[in-house]
Amino acid sequence: MYRTLLFVLLLITPIIANAKEPTRGDTLRASLGKRSSLEVVFIPPGNFMMGSTAEEKAWATGIEGGAQPGTIREEYEGEPRKVNVANGFWMGRTEVTIGQFRRFVDATGYVTDAEKPGGWTQVFDHSWDRYYHKSGVIHPWKQSKTHSWRDPNLGIPVKENYPVVCVSYQDMKAFCTWLTENERESGRLPEGLEYRLPTEAEWAYACRGGRTDSSYFWWGNDLMEGKGRFNISSVDFLPGRDTIWPLANTPWSDGYAFMSPVDQFGKKGRNGFGLADMCGNVWEFTLDQFDPRGGHEEIYFVNAGENTVTNPVCRGGNYFDVPGNARCAVRLGIAGVQYSDSRDGFRVCLGLPRKTVAIKTK
Repeated sequence: MYRTLLFVLLLITPIIANAKEPTRGDTLRASLGKRSSLEVVFIPPGNFMMGSTAEEKAWATGIEGGAQPGTIREEYEGEPRKVNVANGFWMGRTEVTIGQFRRFVDATGYVTDAEKPGGWTQVFDHSWDRYYHKSGVIHPWKQSKTHSWRDPNLGIPVKENYPVVCVSYQDMKAFCTWLTENERESGRLPEGLEYRLPTEAEWAYACRGGRTDSSYFWWGNDLMEGKGRFNISSVDFLPGRDTIWPLANTPWSDGYAFMSPVDQFGKKGRNGFGLADMCGNVWEFTLDQFDPRGGHEEIYFVNAGENTVTNPVCRGGNYFDVPGNARCAVRLGIAGVQYSDSRDGFRVCLGLPRKTVAIKTK
């Protein structure tokens, strides 16, 4: 009996000895099948500054920032306040790619909201040539019932390592549920955790990369230091044209008029937590309901008792945005949980379970 017990203890001792709490920068990989995987990076608990200063808001709407002055958009960011993220979590190194989302669809037969009968998505209007006409301002986006994540109508070859776009909050939640179930069945899912969208506080904390100040971008306040770090409106020709986006641009080419492959800028494009494309490329959804007064430390709902979300928050800006609209503090509300757009994507979070109930709006 004693020898049997000793033998069992000898077997499990190496497992106990090797077990350790994750530390900043540790990584895990979730298998998607067919030699495809998704990498997440551990982010420890900590504090950060949510919101933006009056000085930052003035820069965002100034000559270099280029955001439209006189609107309430910057007010959505709220005043700077210290926010605590009490629990560590794992964040996707990159935005979910077309190839990764395709594995989900192939495995499940899932049909996105844009592909369902009566569905539509917002895409680039290739007939658009300028903002200002005698009849008024014309924007370069239109509703389409014939496009989806499979073809977001960019007019360029869309590669598997591009971030998936034209997917809704409901589509993103479905992807995360599938990923959680897959990893749980395989025994790779850490106990007590699930794959999901990040809360707004988790996303905002992760975006700053460990900085505790209220800087404009994750590297600081100097836009010129962003060269070679992120993809936003810059000096890049639109497909088949000799013109660039006509509003405020960065004074350099990032190589892409539309979205770029994830992690395209390598180590220089990763913040202090090792996350790529946290500013620019595509907007990223969070779990929270949008509150125009500013973000919250705890997840925010329309009805906290029912955990309902009708208009989720997106963060970070996109390839089309002017510099002032692609800062760490920038936040917008999405039209509905079924809404999708060729500028919007997501990245996953591996953390404590957070139940949300998506409610469609009319």
